[in-house]
Amino acid sequence: MTKVLAIGLNNLKRFLRDRSNYFFALLLPIGLIFITGVTFGAQTRARIAVHGDGRLVERFAAALDGREGLEVVRVPDEAGLREGVERGGYVVGVAFPTGLDDLVAGGASAEVAYYGQAGGTGQNYRLDVQAALESATADALAAGHLARRTGEPFAEALGAVREAAARVPELSLDTVIVDAGGARRNYLGFGLVSAAELVLFVFLTGLTSATNLVESRKLGVTRRMLASPTGSLTIVVGEGLGRFLVALFQGMYVVVASNLVFGVEWGAPLAVLVLLGAFSAVAAGAGMLIGSVFSSAQQAGGVSVMLGLVLAALGGCMVPLELFGRTMREVAKVVPHSWALEGFNVLVRQEGGLGAVLPYVGVLLGFAVVLFALAGWRLRAAITQA
Repeated sequence: MTKVLAIGLNNLKRFLRDRSNYFFALLLPIGLIFITGVTFGAQTRARIAVHGDGRLVERFAAALDGREGLEVVRVPDEAGLREGVERGGYVVGVAFPTGLDDLVAGGASAEVAYYGQAGGTGQNYRLDVQAALESATADALAAGHLARRTGEPFAEALGAVREAAARVPELSLDTVIVDAGGARRNYLGFGLVSAAELVLFVFLTGLTSATNLVESRKLGVTRRMLASPTGSLTIVVGEGLGRFLVALFQGMYVVVASNLVFGVEWGAPLAVLVLLGAFSAVAAGAGMLIGSVFSSAQQAGGVSVMLGLVLAALGGCMVPLELFGRTMREVAKVVPHSWALEGFNVLVRQEGGLGAVLPYVGVLLGFAVVLFALAGWRLRAAITQA
């Protein structure tokens, strides 16, 4: 065990002495969490541009501004509104026709322009705009129609409509949150992306550490260890421990740094450590397997990066698993990333404990056993044959 521990710690020291890891393993994960978190949810309010004058426009702006997460910005001209949406200054824009109050009072039809980009963001706020528009204009539209049919003044028709509306029974919406324990406030924004970046970088770091194993074999370090009173099994276990410590260090760094810098709450410490340890073992086994197969550090490094990114995408680190189709969600189960990500989501989103993540830990340990068995068999054969 002393030799196994010495080999493992030596691999961790080699990882920490490599200055390029200061950027790729320390700065890059936190930078991506910051950029992605700000882009997808860390902003407090989305800006919606509104152009138009009159009482109904004011009611619409007030109704929209009162909705959570939205901020209304008044724009003096429709051309500026459109340009602001095109450049990304506003998520969407709403332009009302001139003389809207008179059109509605006369019972005439009016067309409201809705500006949004072709992507998903342009459609995300359509329901909010529609709801605010109906809330601001429903009684006026009904009064205009009534005034035109009966010949009564618009003001009297509006009073009659509002009096009738006050007598109509209300229909309320009862919202039930089905998540166990509900969702934490910090899950959106930085909390949403931190778990994905952790899974991505833990596995990627475990894979890229295979280059050190290839270099050790190429430089004859493993052969010299075998020439000493050290068995091949000890070398294999020690190298596996080294990969595990590197991956675990990467994961613990992301957890601590995201908590200190962005305030991400990861949940029960023991549950986080157990789940992270299980996934670090998976990453270590994969790194060992690549390091035992390839004879060139360049080949191992290139395959590690490509494989790490592809598996991360399939496992939900690039796009949330909730947005996957049914077939892709089934495919994602073949990738260990999806199990780790689901486990961390239980901790971060639902404040689950150790018992809640044990099923995910069990699946990840199964992945780790298979990978370590293949890597150990292949590496031991490569060492003894050399």
